[in-house]
Amino acid sequence: MQYFEDIEVGRTSSFGSYHVTREEVIAYAQKFDPQPFHLSDEAAAQTHFGRLSASGWHTCGMAMAMVVANLKTQRQAGLGSPGVDELRWLKPVYPGDTLRCETEVIEKRASRSRPEMGSYRSRMRVFNQDDVAVLSFTSIGLIATRPEG
Repeated sequence: MQYFEDIEVGRTSSFGSYHVTREEVIAYAQKFDPQPFHLSDEAAAQTHFGRLSASGWHTCGMAMAMVVANLKTQRQAGLGSPGVDELRWLKPVYPGDTLRCETEVIEKRASRSRPEMGSYRSRMRVFNQDDVAVLSFTSIGLIATRPEG
C-alpha cells in the first residue's frame, strides 16, 4: 500500500489509455452539456471546433477514469480530493482520439490538524494520440499516513 510517506515531490508518471467514441461524446452531452457542437456534426461544423467535439467536462471525466484505474494499480491509501486548481481545456477532444495522462508531484504536506492524513499536489496533463496536450490541471489529493505498528 502506498501512503503519504511514500509520495515523492518531483516523481512523474505516465499512464492510461482512453479511446473517445462518438456515441459516448453524444450521450454525455445529451445528459450533461447539451450544446450543439457536442451533439451534432452539422452544428459543430459551423463553429471553431469544425466537427463534433467532447465536452470539456467529459474530458475531465475521462481523465478521472484513467486516474482511478492508475490509483488502483498503485494500491494507494487515497482519501479523495478537496478539488483542483488551474483547470484548462487546451485543445478540443474529438471522437476517435485516444487520451493518456502524465503527472508530476509538485508539493506534499502533512496535515497539522489531522495527523492520520496528508495532502499532495500534482500537475496533470492529458494528451491525445498525437502528443498534443488537451487538458491540464493541478490536482490535490488526500492520502492516509502509514499506520503505526
